[in-house]
Amino acid sequence: MRLLQRHILFELLRVFVVLATLTTALLMVFGVSTAADDHGLGPAQVIKVLPYFIPAFLPYTIPATMLLTVCLVYGRLAADQEVTAAKAAGINLLSLLLPAFVLSAGLSVVALVLSDQAVPWATKNVQRVATEAVEDIFLDVLRNRHQYSEPGKGITITVMDVRDRALIRPTFRYAPAGRQPTVIQSERAELSFDLENEQVILELDRGHIDLAGGRQMWFEHERRPFPFPQELKAPRAQDMTVCAINTRIAELDREVTARGMKRDLDLAFSLTTGQFGMPDGIDRALWHDNFWAGDLDVEAGKKRRQLETAKHSRFAMAASCLAFVFVGAPYSILQARRHFLTTFVACFLPILLVYYPLLLGMMNLSKDGQVDPTYAVWAGNAAAAVAAFVLLRRALRN
Repeated sequence: MRLLQRHILFELLRVFVVLATLTTALLMVFGVSTAADDHGLGPAQVIKVLPYFIPAFLPYTIPATMLLTVCLVYGRLAADQEVTAAKAAGINLLSLLLPAFVLSAGLSVVALVLSDQAVPWATKNVQRVATEAVEDIFLDVLRNRHQYSEPGKGITITVMDVRDRALIRPTFRYAPAGRQPTVIQSERAELSFDLENEQVILELDRGHIDLAGGRQMWFEHERRPFPFPQELKAPRAQDMTVCAINTRIAELDREVTARGMKRDLDLAFSLTTGQFGMPDGIDRALWHDNFWAGDLDVEAGKKRRQLETAKHSRFAMAASCLAFVFVGAPYSILQARRHFLTTFVACFLPILLVYYPLLLGMMNLSKDGQVDPTYAVWAGNAAAAVAAFVLLRRALRN
């Protein structure tokens, strides 16, 4: 029996590797083209980001690929009467299905680790490549045109020359809406792009700053940040590790607790002194934020729910690999005379119509605070477990 189980396991592994390679390659074409459009990447940058998409797509391709694998392998075993022969030899059907269950459980763990570690790592590196591309484009514009301008942000930069990554005799003019412009001139400047804070750090040597009222401030060396020349997407909860999510949740809880304590102290002070109204000379919006902190608490609660949903849905989606195998393996045995692609479609279509809409719907409800993500995001897996129980029972009876 163990020899038969090893044979089935090796067959599953062989088919899974081939199918996973094909599906991941197909998805990478779509993912790379999307990233190139979003970040404006050129051919050289596209080649750089290719390796990062492989681990990033595997958590999403593993469940469907494993379902197709068991439909192919067990469908062929049943069609060739090997399952019937094994039953006649006294081998229980669960023993034949055990290699698929063990492999899918291991792949679920792999999918969880990849989604928790590889996806944030890949996202960070793709953004790094995009930032380097923006930096090169930014310097090329200054090198060719000797000027860079972003009217929406009030930024204008002119230079005499660009040598390597150093700006020669640059002039920076920063005039945000509603504020007096600030002009900085120096003999030499170097730029470094800070991806995490989405800003450019200027290292200026020997120059002066023109302030409001005609004043000037001279400096020997000055370090100044200014806004990033291209908007980058802020890190999403899906792109954070579980440890980072837990740390952020703890920070939000501390912020809410601190605001609540301050609100209680301010209210107690107001009751003690009899000052029930808003003090004179205090901005209403500022008083509302600092005293009642209602909007801030609502925003913190929204972010917390998003983080909790992302964390729990990560575990549920990783476990979907095991759930799909519990459905697909017995169903492919029951449909022995059908082609494996027909069996796969018959399994995957209900998953597309039931599992994923149920998962996404529960995720949206969890983000809105209507259900608890601790158990709600597992609704799709629970539905798959019910279907697997029915199918497995029928397969064991036959």
